Parts: sequence; structure tokens; C-alpha cells
Amino acid sequence: MLWAQVGERVRGQIGTNAFNSWMRPLRIAPLDGRRVVLLAPTGFMRDWIKTHYRQILLAEFRRDMPHIDDVVIEASLTADTPRRANSDTAAASSAAPAEQPAPAAARHAVAEARIADESASVVNTLDDKLTFDNFVVGKANELAYAAARRVAESDDVAFNPLFLYSGVGLGKTHLMQAIAWHIVSQRPDRKVMYLSAEKFMYHFIRAVRFKDTVAFKEQFRSVDVLMIDDLQFFSDKDSTQEEFFHTFNELVDRKHQVVISADRSPSDLDGMEERIRSRLGWGLVADIHPTDFELRVGILEQKAALNPHVEVPDDVIRFLAHRITSNVRELEGALKRIVAHHELMGRKISLELAQEVLTDLLRANARQITIDEIQKKVAEHFSIKVTEMSSSRRARAVARPRQVAMYLAKKLTTRSFPEIGRKFGNRDHTTVLHGVRRIEELIQDDPSLAEDVRLLEAALSN
Repeated sequence: MLWAQVGERVRGQIGTNAFNSWMRPLRIAPLDGRRVVLLAPTGFMRDWIKTHYRQILLAEFRRDMPHIDDVVIEASLTADTPRRANSDTAAASSAAPAEQPAPAAARHAVAEARIADESASVVNTLDDKLTFDNFVVGKANELAYAAARRVAESDDVAFNPLFLYSGVGLGKTHLMQAIAWHIVSQRPDRKVMYLSAEKFMYHFIRAVRFKDTVAFKEQFRSVDVLMIDDLQFFSDKDSTQEEFFHTFNELVDRKHQVVISADRSPSDLDGMEERIRSRLGWGLVADIHPTDFELRVGILEQKAALNPHVEVPDDVIRFLAHRITSNVRELEGALKRIVAHHELMGRKISLELAQEVLTDLLRANARQITIDEIQKKVAEHFSIKVTEMSSSRRARAVARPRQVAMYLAKKLTTRSFPEIGRKFGNRDHTTVLHGVRRIEELIQDDPSLAEDVRLLEAALSN
């Protein structure tokens, strides 16, 4: 038969797996003049084949029938409509033409094809830099990291779901992709679906529009690992939430792993149904806290090491870690800007260059300088506790940083000596005056201390 002959040649071009997923379910209709009409089981398959394989099919049909002008892909069967369609799907469903439901075997075959395609395409959607090896661990993220590794490495379901949440740019997407990378590379037999909440919603609305929801359900409920990033986008999307709720329950009941991320904890997800918020808390909820100074230094050192041809001085790294505290993305972006300036303009990487290049970013991250902040920054820099600033200890390892903090408090704020003294354990103003003068003397003769003070002042100044 014509289709059998053409099909074999197409198989040779696209491979057996792709052929079985996309070509085998097709049926050829009676010839329509100068057109070949192929019937796909669903609208989803029709659109995919039209986009990816129509030109190949046209070329192969023309080898047997040179007079053919076009190959047309049409949907012959689709699945049932959902039980409800409200705010996020009503418009799509009302525009859909009436079609007949597909038989169960056809729906299952289509779902399997979609799952195979989604699983195969996971690698294409992942950033190869976002792996466990490239994730810097600190106190702020150690629980989330440990949980992510456990889920990725375990054959059994460790926590279901694993729910990761944090503010913007703190690493939750990095951990999500690291889990996916590990499973795809170490367990290629497992079906992994990783997508954003917006992509899940797009697939669902599309299924409603083309009356293809049964195949959609089979597709999403048949994976071994379902990973959805930025779940907060489901807020107030009622029918999408309903579909997610049933998908979630089905996967958890079958002990298939679910991993979710969001920008807030389950209990704080406004616009989300209470039953969903409750179920999201069933497994392990891991918060990724804002980075501390040591973690920011570690992240910058790792990023700088990725380019062995460029040397980033320690004082620049520590300056960035002091001044850019909002999120990791801004931190990494700042380093890239400095390195780019060095490579493109030929300028040496220095503290002065960093201050010049990052003027806008530093201004955006600048905060009003307070004595409390000065004490915290100085304590971080010299690796002592903030409480030591107000303690009675006179050991040099504590006394010298305390005097540096007093010096900076006098220089960078408008506080008087008595006011500064009260912030340092109710010390007398003469003690503060002595500390300030002592640092003024030492920075003339001690280059190391002078550099410490210069770096701290730069980090604290606007």
C-alpha cells in the first residue's frame, strides 16, 4: 500500500521511536485530487505533525506521486470534554468544534506518545549549568539541597510531594532542574516531566479547546516523576487547579514522585483551594532562606573559577558579597558585568572598576546605613558574633573589630560619640573616641587593616 511504502521511508529519516510515536497512529484517507489527507487521532498530534513532519511527508509522497501538491493532516478523533470549564478555560472550550471521542486504545496510544516525547524533550528544556555539582550549599539552603538529592537518588518515594519555596533568585529552580538532570542521566528508564505551571496550564487549556482532556489526563498521570515549577501561577485558575488536584492525588496514590516549587509556602498560596494547600503540605516543605555573606562569597568564588583565564581579586568578591544581598541572580549578573568589562575594554578587575560598572545595581541595593548594620558587616568580616560588639570581652580578636565598627559608625553615620557608645554595650563616649582614634592611627601603619577598613567602608557606602 502507498502509506506503508511512504511510512517505511519516513521511518528511515526520523527514527523508529519518533515514527512509532507520531506516524504509526496516522491513517490515510481516500485521495482528494492533488492532496493527500492523513488522519491523526487527536488535535494535539495533528498540530505536532504539521509543525515537525509535514514537509518530510510531502517529499516522500511526491516520490511516488509527483503530481501531489500538498499533504494535509486532519484530526479525526478527540477525547471527552472536561466536567467543568470556568474562568481559565471557558473561552477556549466555547470556541472548539464538536468532535467525537476517541476509543480508549487510541487515547492511550496518544498519551504514551506524548509522554515519550515530553520525557525525551526534558533535556532540551534544562540548563546544563543547573546541576547538583554547580549548586553551592550553605546554611540557607542545606535542607532543600539534601531533600532534593534524596528525591533524585532514591528509587523509593522519599517525600511526596517535595515542596521547595523561596523568594526570587535564591535557587529553587536550580534545585528543580538538578533533580531532573540527575534522574534523566542516571535513570533514563524513568519518565520525567518537568515544566512550569504556565506550561501545564497551557496544555490543559489546549486539551479543553480540542476536546482532548482524556488523553491529557493519561499523559500527566502516567509519568514516574512530575515536576512543576512556580505553582503560584495557578492562583485563581479554578479548573486548572481542579485538574492539578486530581493529577496530584492520582500520582501520590500510585507512589509516583511529585516535586513542586513556588515563591511561598503552601499555606501562603493565595488564590489556591484549601484542599490543594493542605495536600501540598503532606510531604516535605523546604524553605530556601536568603543567602548569608559566606554563601554569597562561595557562590561568587565558584562562578569566578569557571573562567580560569580571568582572575577576580578576593576584595572584589567580598565587596560584591557585602553589597548585593537581594538574590543570587543579581549577584551572578554583577560578576558577569565586571568580567565582561574586563574582557571587552581591557580594564583590570578591581574594586574601583566594580564600583564604577555597578553604580546602578549598587544604588538599587543600597540601604540607609545604621550602626546595627555596621556591627553586622564588621562581625561577618572578622568572623565574630554580633553580640561581641556589646560584650565586655577585651581580647584583641574582639576588641579590634569592635573599634573598627566604632570608627565606621562615626565616619558613616551622623551619630554622636555618646549615641555610638550606647549601641556598643553602653560604653562611655571616651571609650568610643579612643577606639576611633586608634583605628585612624593603625590604618596609617597597617596595610592589612587599612584594606579591611577600605573594603568595609566601600561595602557600606552608597
